[in-house]
Amino acid sequence: MNIHEHQAKQLLAKYGVAVPKGKVVFTAADASAAFTDLGTTVCAVKSQIHAGGRGKGKVYDPKDRSKLIMEGGVKLAKSAAEAQDYAGKLLGNLLVTKQTGETGRVVKRVYVEAGSKIARELYLSIVIDRTVGLPVIMASTEGGMDIEEVAESHPEKILKVHFDPREGLYPHAARRVAFFLGLTGDAFKSGVQFLTAVAKGFTDMDCAMLEVNPMVVTQDGQVVALDAKISFDDNALYRHKDIEELRDLNEEDPNEVEAKKYDLNYIQLDGEIGCLVNGAGLAMATMDVIQLYGRQPANFLDVGGGATKDKVTAAFKIILGDPKVKAILVNIFGGIMKCDIIAEGVIAAVREVNLKVPLVVRLEGTNVDLGKKKLAESGLPIQSASTLSEAAEKVVKSVS
Repeated sequence: MNIHEHQAKQLLAKYGVAVPKGKVVFTAADASAAFTDLGTTVCAVKSQIHAGGRGKGKVYDPKDRSKLIMEGGVKLAKSAAEAQDYAGKLLGNLLVTKQTGETGRVVKRVYVEAGSKIARELYLSIVIDRTVGLPVIMASTEGGMDIEEVAESHPEKILKVHFDPREGLYPHAARRVAFFLGLTGDAFKSGVQFLTAVAKGFTDMDCAMLEVNPMVVTQDGQVVALDAKISFDDNALYRHKDIEELRDLNEEDPNEVEAKKYDLNYIQLDGEIGCLVNGAGLAMATMDVIQLYGRQPANFLDVGGGATKDKVTAAFKIILGDPKVKAILVNIFGGIMKCDIIAEGVIAAVREVNLKVPLVVRLEGTNVDLGKKKLAESGLPIQSASTLSEAAEKVVKSVS
């Protein structure tokens, strides 16, 4: 689960992480009032969407994509009137960034933040290193840049430090990072406190990723989170109901939101072959074979071990909610669920959704022959396949 920048900063502040003062607003008039309330001579007016690259993005009229309204989704305002003007150009309009792709995101909220007197910009993030099973801090002197660019052009400017989540970030490890970043004097002391607090927040909140880019050193020697991005481990959200309440469904794919209601694992992709599979590994293999035969999968969809009629029907509806889908491949291994029961679910789902696109079904496992018999006797235009290769070949041919 992702959250907005202003929410991430509110959470980090609870752990003692220094963040600038700011207010989230939903109207241009409120942006003007926020500027006045902050009592600052300059503020940043920041679009709030779940994507990076906002500063370099472009704002378009959502009703006329050829109409460019403004360059940049983050603007510096020097008056209340200017803050109101920028907010008015952002709210309700489409922000297209490197991470949103051409579809962009409609800006529904703006964060008005007091300006900071910046001396240096640094980079900090924490992710889980799956190779060793530990969180790893990645720090760089190249703040404000994408870490991928830094890794490619200047890998020596990135320091990686692992820590045990049970023990927290040891003081010597925090000092090592601060030394690497070139912090001295008050900034060094502030930086060590900042790093320790961020590491604790990452662990306590069960984060999957926490990024502060840029992490800045102000002219008075304080280390501050000028931007913040946090994503959480969905499997741990049951422990953090307060964090789960921060979810903004406007920022999530409607099909993915609907899938969660039925406990389906769904991710929309860019292809045209819809996939309905049980088991993540089998789903990945299915997508690979579709590509092997020359087409792209439209989604990852794992119905899990208990593929009931209701789940299968919901899955079909979600897949067909993507207008790019031209055919569907069902690939089910009947282990816990028997193939004949799966076949009944598929037949019922096809009838309920009034399927208009080609459908190929490959069943394997318990009662597979009975399952195939039921599909054949259904009177529905369902193509059966015995192997995954055969199924992929048939579904690809159906849209060629």
